[in-house]
Amino acid sequence: MFEKGIVLKSTGKWYDVELEDGSLVKCRIRGKLRLDGLKTTNPIAVGDVVLLNDTIDEEGNRLISDFEKRRNYIVRKSTNLSKQQQILAANIDQAYLLVTIHSPETHLAFIDRFLVSAESFRIPTTILFNKIDTCTEDDLEYIDALAHMYERIGYPTHKISATNKENIDFLKAEINNKQVMISGHSGVGKSTLVNSLDPNFQLKIGEISKAHKQGQHTTTFAEMHKLASGGYIIDTPGIRAFGVVDLDKAVISHYFPEMRAMLDKCKFNNCQHINEPHCAVKEAVESGEIDESRYATYMQLMEEDANDIHRKNIYG
Repeated sequence: MFEKGIVLKSTGKWYDVELEDGSLVKCRIRGKLRLDGLKTTNPIAVGDVVLLNDTIDEEGNRLISDFEKRRNYIVRKSTNLSKQQQILAANIDQAYLLVTIHSPETHLAFIDRFLVSAESFRIPTTILFNKIDTCTEDDLEYIDALAHMYERIGYPTHKISATNKENIDFLKAEINNKQVMISGHSGVGKSTLVNSLDPNFQLKIGEISKAHKQGQHTTTFAEMHKLASGGYIIDTPGIRAFGVVDLDKAVISHYFPEMRAMLDKCKFNNCQHINEPHCAVKEAVESGEIDESRYATYMQLMEEDANDIHRKNIYG
């Protein structure tokens, strides 16, 4: 007889699972689970729906025997030497990418790479520009320009201050009864935002390193928090660089909405939008219809060797 539950916390070997009756149990994996061909460092991730058998080990842990097929998941490259992936979270209804333009700076290439990965897994994404209370007028003009760039290709954006609970009321309504993920660099204010969304949360908040302008890694693994109002928030580890994995270069342009909209206008069906003649995408870049920064990220992805570009930390 199996009992079903949802993974709230994963540390790689041990898991906190919420059962259907709302109770929490400590679990570990029984043997090797089927991984559907995925080379991952973590076979189970937060958000996974797992099946527990009746066995309890000598330490009082329940055993995970299997997990249900995922609706989607999002991964990043593992930082170890094995060319594997780390599943950040599974079964995501909505992703929110938290962005700051300083302390720390979120580079556009990082934003674009995250969006490409989310597109490839069909995860809707909203961009949240945080810490606007610390922005100058020039900063706000720059944020407005970025917001316009992303909104015109279909990504909702909001300017927020995570410490101001009034300007995140819209977010409370959006995440109600959903399983959402909040991601971004360390130090952009993820934990502050999560704490503001539910007064019962008291996540550890890291201080920005004055020397490096990057956040201290207060979260070392993803964790899912149950909202008192209903639904769950997945708080991911701070990501310094985002390696897009396992995407066929022949279809990377499909994950850029503005390119996808004009693929049928290129002369060649297999146009890679690099050196081919009569390329609608390149013409759109030249005319300003497609932003140069977005095309630059596309070219980086097309030229990128699979040899662990993420370790160079050039994207954040």
